[in-house]
Amino acid sequence: MATFLDEPKPGRLTIQYAPDADSAIVENPPRFSWLPVIEDGALYVLRLSQNAKFPDGKTRVYTGIPLNFFTPHDVLEPGTWHWSYAVWDAQTGQPQSGWSQTRSFDLAPDLPQTPLPGRNTRLAQATRAHPRLWMTEDRLKAFQKDIAADPDHCTWATFFENSVLPWMDRDVMAEPAGYPNHQRVASIWRQTYIDCQELLYAIRHLAIGGKVTGDAEMVARAKEWLLQAASWNPAGTTSRAYTDEWAFRVNLALAWGYDWLHDELSDEDRAKVRDALLARTRETADHIIRHANIHLFPFDSHAVRAVSAVLIPASIALLDEAPEAEGWLHYAVEFLFTVYSPWGDADGGWAEGPHYWMTGMAYLIDAANLLKSHTGLDLYQRPFFQHTGDFPLYTKAPDTRRATFGDDSTMGDLPAVKIGYNLRQFAGVTGNGAYQWYYDEIKRGNPGTEMAFYNWGWWDFHFDEMVYRTDFPLVEATPPEDGMRWFKGIGWVAIQHGMDDPENHIQFVMKSSPFGSISHSHGDQNAFCLSAFGEDLAIQSGHYVAFNSTMHQSWRRQTRSKNALLINGKGQYAGQDKPRAMRSTGQIVTAEQRDDHIFIQGDATAAYQSLTPEVSLAQRDVYFVRSQYFVIVDTVDAQAPMSIEWLLHANGPMHLGETSFRYTGERAGFYGQFLWSEAGAPQLSQQEGFPDVDPAEYDGLPVSTCLNAAFPKATRHRIATLIVPYPLSAPRRVFSFLDDQGYDCDLYFTDADDRSFKVVVPKTFDAGSASD
Repeated sequence: MATFLDEPKPGRLTIQYAPDADSAIVENPPRFSWLPVIEDGALYVLRLSQNAKFPDGKTRVYTGIPLNFFTPHDVLEPGTWHWSYAVWDAQTGQPQSGWSQTRSFDLAPDLPQTPLPGRNTRLAQATRAHPRLWMTEDRLKAFQKDIAADPDHCTWATFFENSVLPWMDRDVMAEPAGYPNHQRVASIWRQTYIDCQELLYAIRHLAIGGKVTGDAEMVARAKEWLLQAASWNPAGTTSRAYTDEWAFRVNLALAWGYDWLHDELSDEDRAKVRDALLARTRETADHIIRHANIHLFPFDSHAVRAVSAVLIPASIALLDEAPEAEGWLHYAVEFLFTVYSPWGDADGGWAEGPHYWMTGMAYLIDAANLLKSHTGLDLYQRPFFQHTGDFPLYTKAPDTRRATFGDDSTMGDLPAVKIGYNLRQFAGVTGNGAYQWYYDEIKRGNPGTEMAFYNWGWWDFHFDEMVYRTDFPLVEATPPEDGMRWFKGIGWVAIQHGMDDPENHIQFVMKSSPFGSISHSHGDQNAFCLSAFGEDLAIQSGHYVAFNSTMHQSWRRQTRSKNALLINGKGQYAGQDKPRAMRSTGQIVTAEQRDDHIFIQGDATAAYQSLTPEVSLAQRDVYFVRSQYFVIVDTVDAQAPMSIEWLLHANGPMHLGETSFRYTGERAGFYGQFLWSEAGAPQLSQQEGFPDVDPAEYDGLPVSTCLNAAFPKATRHRIATLIVPYPLSAPRRVFSFLDDQGYDCDLYFTDADDRSFKVVVPKTFDAGSASD
């Protein structure tokens, strides 16, 4: 008799049952997922049919599935399908439990076909010879011939001179001492980050340089570095448990060294390196699979990143040489082909923001390229990867600094060089010339930052350039299109006007996200950022000096550092309680390109209710009129009278009037005016600095200014605000008047060309003004 199958209700942090009737299916076959049973090591069976009764002969059955998610190896016919799953008994060859409830979905024709070969055939063509990472044996021989014919083939000479030879003379790195008294210190964390990254550079580049050129002395030097790293304590200061980002780099260094120097090592040395690599990979794999449980809770930023950064390269290097390696590789492949990315959907958005898109995607690109080279599996065909280049392109233009959302290590510099390299990779994958344009602009506008922590601590661009040139084509750059991109799955909307013309460029980004403030997201639902005419204007305030610093926790993650509202002095929950952070959500209700304007509406009610349950509606409407000015209408309803503080952050002080404000920067500025408030006029003030933040954390860094427009208490607020950006060389004015006689407040606008625009704000007539 079949045992009972538990089908618990999914939570916001868990993997979901999918697909179902509400799923937006974007590839064929669909990706299947369900909540796992309690028993460790359970196997599953999935049945799939266009007949809900699952008749014999008309049902596809997939047995022995080891994970609670699955991508079939075959494509499906368009139409309506039904599916269910059960626990599988491998000994009897029968379901061990009853079947789950039946779920149904509709499959459209002409979807991208992205099946995943099954485990029994997936690695059949993968070589077992070394090297396996990037080059295989046959490719290495061809590459050596090309280098002999042209020393700068695929920029080899530049890589060799700048990224190989310097490590011949550097002292071999000693094992890091860790933190004083094992208490984390930001400066040591950052320096050891770089040290461990340089360990990777030394081992990987010397090994590649020695093998390609046949230089025995260089190979010997690479082995010195490798054997030193292999002697470090896997459970010591470079273990995952101590500081995972250090551990990832050591793990990766050992993988590259073991693979490229495999045939140059003695049996004894090979065993030493293999044991160290295996121990370190096992620690990370155990954390990913058994502790972080990303197949159940996929919203762990570092654990998900480690799939690409550690499991893929280490498993490939160890394949057939360690018993766990093949299982780790299958787990990683199936996660990336089925669950990834938990931070977005087929629109290509990334809920943590463009900086952490850069980091996560950089490791994903490395893993995808290693998989493609070694196994032939091509992740890039999935719709997410075809579209995800649009996310940084439209949310972090090359001339912006503080005009987007999420944690960002660039500290107010222009976008990190690697974000350009990522876009160039997707240009090579998709042929999209706008991605190549972005790369070209980053390289043109951001020279000399290659050694900055946020670049050198992660990437050596000479190596990246060489690898790209060997594997992908150069694409001709084309200017990006103006307009709006709505990344529906993450609740972000971005407007770009004249991105390829800095003198006329305007970027506006607004978010109201179903991911709330989890991970590297903040309490910024219904917030916006604005950059125009080559300068950031309405900014994300503060500096990402270090994760969990007072700046990070007390200011930057909090709503008070955003261009957003405070209600009764409170913002949105942005603490460390992950379920609560995930519930502090918003949504973009609509984002439309209309005849003469773009209209965006965001609803952040749930986010504000996280700290102020009396709020019944928190809505923001944005009108971007004729690519010139913004009208923002905020609506707040509550069960009791509430005060509103309307916040806007700029790089410097503003000039304040009774209801107006003006910021003047170096190249551009803006003015704004509160046109109408149903609850009464605001009191305007401004404050420089970062209250409640340790001043030592931002010593020497720029200090921003926050405008605070405080509105009287009311149960209902309707606030209409005009913001007009302009270049200092050509200031702009937009004239307005209102008519509030009647059931609505009608706001009328005219520009210098006498073009009119009207916004209607419904009135409530029971604003309920009250004082303390």
